[in-house]
Amino acid sequence: MSIEQDFQLLHEFYPAARQRLSDGVWDYLIGAAETETTFRRNRAALDRLAFRPRVLRDVEHLDTQVEFLGHTLAIPVLLAPIGSLQELDPGSGIATARAAHGFGVMNILSSVCLPGLEEVAAASSGPKIYQLYVRGDREWVDERIRRAIAAGYCGFCFTVDLDYYSKRERDIAKRFQSSARRMAAHGEDHQMRFSWDDIARIKDQHDIPILIKGIATAEDAGIACERGVDVVYVSNHGGRQLDHGLGTITMLPDIVSTVAGRARVVVDGGFMRGSDIVKAKILGADAVAIGRLYGLALAAAGEAGVRRMLELLDEEIRACLGMLGVCRWSQLDAGFLTTAPPVHVPGYTSAFPLLDEGY
Repeated sequence: MSIEQDFQLLHEFYPAARQRLSDGVWDYLIGAAETETTFRRNRAALDRLAFRPRVLRDVEHLDTQVEFLGHTLAIPVLLAPIGSLQELDPGSGIATARAAHGFGVMNILSSVCLPGLEEVAAASSGPKIYQLYVRGDREWVDERIRRAIAAGYCGFCFTVDLDYYSKRERDIAKRFQSSARRMAAHGEDHQMRFSWDDIARIKDQHDIPILIKGIATAEDAGIACERGVDVVYVSNHGGRQLDHGLGTITMLPDIVSTVAGRARVVVDGGFMRGSDIVKAKILGADAVAIGRLYGLALAAAGEAGVRRMLELLDEEIRACLGMLGVCRWSQLDAGFLTTAPPVHVPGYTSAFPLLDEGY
């Protein structure tokens, strides 16, 4: 069978990935911190948003493209940095970069993903961003920025919500430690000391767009803009760091208002469907980063799985826009959304209820 026949719905990546992954890697991919409340709030916040469609509009020709960091994306989607891609599929970062480029979106390569930044850059000519966990001093950081620039990365991302590693109880209960955790377990004191002054220095010394991943308040979004950050990346680490946080799409409107066009805004956290991406665009995000969903696709079918996942997301986005009565992103405004009680209990499969019925 072809990849299109194997995966006709996004939820079909779940059982295929589960079959290929060990118990430890599976829980690493889908798990979160402590009570997993933040993770569930990400999904609940999306499910509380309901559409208000308009009808009798000409929606024959849809345009889903966006511009981001000087590149045209087929849909407003980035593949978020995942540290242990090498445990999901042997193709790892190379497979992800090739799938992103082949479809027409951008991937973010984690500094604890193998192979490294030069190897991934050599394997795919598409636009990509490099993400760093700070594990060294200023020169150590500067050296990695220089390497990323030399390799042709179009942005450099600092993840800033990992000063302390969370208690991920699924992993601990299985006595499992991911390869990414082993790679990043030393030098954490440098991350703890990393501050806004470092961001200002980096902006002064290096000519590459800077993304700050882990912004969770309008206050910090404002500081980021004052320091010249190019992309405010709204994230709670998929619920994998601070427990009992807000869902990211709940934070989004205040952050977008504070940024006020001074930087681009990216959001992640619980986004599993094309309709989720449309909701984020209505609330002002420039792009949505997908994490667990593409991890599942990679685990299920490697590079081809990730590309197929993007095709299915594209189909859902197009259908959603057309049924809302718009042809392009600029036609959306807050009037297309309202709030309503969610109908599913938030969890790992709540975006795909057919899984609970055995499909």
